[in-house]
Amino acid sequence: MTALSHIRIVLVGTTHPGNIGAVARAMRNMALSRLYLVQPKYFPHEDATARAAGADQVLADAMLCDSLPAALADCTLVIGASARPRAIELPPLEPHACAGQVLAHAASGEVALVFGPEHSGLSNAQLDLCQQRVCIPSNPDFPSLNLAAAVQVLAYEIYRQAGALPIAPQPPSPPATRDEVERMFAHLEQTLCALDFLLPNNPQRSMRRLRALVNRAAPDQNEIQILRGILAATGQAIAAADAKSDP
Repeated sequence: MTALSHIRIVLVGTTHPGNIGAVARAMRNMALSRLYLVQPKYFPHEDATARAAGADQVLADAMLCDSLPAALADCTLVIGASARPRAIELPPLEPHACAGQVLAHAASGEVALVFGPEHSGLSNAQLDLCQQRVCIPSNPDFPSLNLAAAVQVLAYEIYRQAGALPIAPQPPSPPATRDEVERMFAHLEQTLCALDFLLPNNPQRSMRRLRALVNRAAPDQNEIQILRGILAATGQAIAAADAKSDP
């Protein structure tokens, strides 16, 4: 088993089944096999099978997910593909650097490359679930890549760098999964609300900046547990202060 077996391609809200098949073909070309589909408009579909051109097993093994968090729950690194500028930027990666990070993390954990719907791409809320953003350089006069073409470019870079990279020994504290990080964010928002720290008219503005900070830090499981412990202690202190102030 190599690091490639720990890499998944996640397609969100794909509207054209032929694009799913073309992505499956691109993946099979580059020895990737794990396809996750989040609320595709049509799947399974004969157009997907036709465009897969023989990559039928990738389609047969594809995982259907009701939500993006469900597709990412056990991942330790999530990279979203997006060329659009954002109000709060994730650290941008070009394909070569992206492939290096993917392979480094896939040696000991689950990694996801996430692609949005064909016409709109990933939303800000969806990109908030990603720790990094990858952008494929292209002609500024015509920058929009076909979905399968974008997957092919990144898959090629991963395949080229992979060789026969084996799975490394598990580190003392594994990277935190997205599910663990999302539970920490929910705990953090709850605690900040109790402290009246968040802006009442726009609480998500501060939360998005805090998300960007944590995503850059890429905490491991021990670090997430420490943060959760701090939040739990803060909540207990708030409860004790409220109880003392009651007549």
